Amino acid sequence: MADDSRIFQVEIITPDRVFHTGEATMIEFNTAAGELGVYKRHIPLTTVLAPGIVKIHNDGEEDVIAAVHSGFAEILPDKVTLLAEIAEWPDEIDKNRAEAAKARAEERLANKTEAVDVKRAEFALRKALVRIDIAK
Repeated sequence: MADDSRIFQVEIITPDRVFHTGEATMIEFNTAAGELGVYKRHIPLTTVLAPGIVKIHNDGEEDVIAAVHSGFAEILPDKVTLLAEIAEWPDEIDKNRAEAAKARAEERLANKTEAVDVKRAEFALRKALVRIDIAK
């Protein structure tokens, strides 16, 4: 059992559901500035989420793992809230569809023309890679 003095609340919310609510002793996720690990009593911070895998640790329990694709994170000393555009559990991901999305994005980037939105193709590639990684 985790030491109560180290436990904080975690919420992951998407536009269509409250994806996850629970306790943690640490949470790891990707931001636009890089990877971030948060413990209780972290300084207050608001940051932009980047596509990546969220790992929620709680001593003595199995880690909670999910894919989050964009949004914002609010970090308070006793609570972390991820407001995500998309959040997915590993069993919700269609790996074949993710592989196809990866191939399409790579093709767009390899054969780019003026009509190709490079940033959009790069973002689609990052999302596909996260989905493939978590679906393993």
